[in-house]
Amino acid sequence: MEYLKQREEEEELELDEPVSPTGQYFNSSVLSISILCILESEVPIDDSLTLPLLKDVFLPINPRFSSLMVEDKNGVKQWKRVEVKLKDHINIPIFPAGLSSESYDGYFDDYISEIAMKEFPQSRPLWEIHIIKYPTNNSAGNLVFRLHHAMGDGFSLMGALLSCLQRADNPNLPITFPSFRVRSNLDSAKSIMKAVPRALTTAFNTVSDFGWGILKSTVVEDDRTPIRSGDPRVEFRPISMATISFSLDNIKKIKAKLGVTINDVLTGIIFFGTRLYMQSMDHASRNANSTALVLLNTRVISGYKSLKEMRKSDHVSSQWGNQFAFLHVSLPELVDDKFTDPLDFVAKAQQIIQRKRNSLAVYLTGRLLEAVRKYRGPEVTARYIHTTLKNSSMTISNMIGPVEQVALASHPCRGMYFMVVGPPQSLTITMVSYMGKLQIAVGTEKGFIDPRKFNACIEDAFQRLFEAALGTPPPPIS
Repeated sequence: MEYLKQREEEEELELDEPVSPTGQYFNSSVLSISILCILESEVPIDDSLTLPLLKDVFLPINPRFSSLMVEDKNGVKQWKRVEVKLKDHINIPIFPAGLSSESYDGYFDDYISEIAMKEFPQSRPLWEIHIIKYPTNNSAGNLVFRLHHAMGDGFSLMGALLSCLQRADNPNLPITFPSFRVRSNLDSAKSIMKAVPRALTTAFNTVSDFGWGILKSTVVEDDRTPIRSGDPRVEFRPISMATISFSLDNIKKIKAKLGVTINDVLTGIIFFGTRLYMQSMDHASRNANSTALVLLNTRVISGYKSLKEMRKSDHVSSQWGNQFAFLHVSLPELVDDKFTDPLDFVAKAQQIIQRKRNSLAVYLTGRLLEAVRKYRGPEVTARYIHTTLKNSSMTISNMIGPVEQVALASHPCRGMYFMVVGPPQSLTITMVSYMGKLQIAVGTEKGFIDPRKFNACIEDAFQRLFEAALGTPPPPIS
């Protein structure tokens, strides 16, 4: 193969590693899911340092960035190390010159939609970088890292991206992140008297959630609504993407007032805003059967590990790869937007997610997928996951980002966000914190969902929730 120069056979045998089951599912004949990581540059982009940055910083992060996914003689998929031709992974689009920022916004959106629909060539490592050197309303230029989900989940790939970044104020100082506490099942185990009823509740919730998950992954579909077209092969349709930002301090004020977690607040805002959008487009859909798949990181961690720690750790909870699970969460119904208490959506979101966290359905679902893979093969398992996604209405995922402003090759990043592309759904929502703000990205089926109107409903939901919790309108983002 002209593109690749194979290493010596002994070196290949030493470096090859099996592809994880989830990696095989996400790069199969029925699923091809990727992650777009977008960095908004504060200054015009100089691409002269791209090659040395990729060669000296990016590729050494993990062997998978220099590997192909191949099948050995026994049909087992392996990561095989190859020599990378970096220029084939760099894309610099050319747009018409001299246009306004608003015009370049349109070109940028169309370009993102175009690359989101493309499948990765299997003849080279499953990543690429896109350098958009035209100013938009939000930035002087954009850097887009496109990485296949088979290489790792958002936690792994965010860790990889952060390894390329430095603090903008002082590159010698470490990047820091918002602190968060890992919940332990022992936190609430204050007495033996509480253990028995808790065990019974857990058993009941496990049976209920596991059974419901199987039904949702096989025969039970969500209703067709303004957020779910339900059309076949929706994953191959163009997407639109829009972002909206909230102050983390304002989110924390709601959290403190209600005595819940930040994730509870965010989920409540998303659910309430989604129902407001559904009602504005079709009044009857405010009570339609709609399910969100909320992604749960299954690592037991207190923050990002270094890439060296992730690769070498013997403990499964901190390793590189795909370590997450889906929680099926039904969207609370909207009685009437004028009389619905926004706080009910936070309370219901907290109640549902807490109950599902306290069941063993996630563990049993993992065992079920492993059994299907073992006896039916990874392609059949991938079809099961495809149906799980197709039968639901939306996916929600979030990650924590740096507290300070960061820079890539002396390009300060004004903002950052990510998007999961390729799932058979009309709506995907992602969230990442950065510089005291929460940036929400909304990916929608183009021509079916209005992303800007949807974001306006999310903002309306936040405004109502803040006022309901604190009695005053939220202060503007500084």
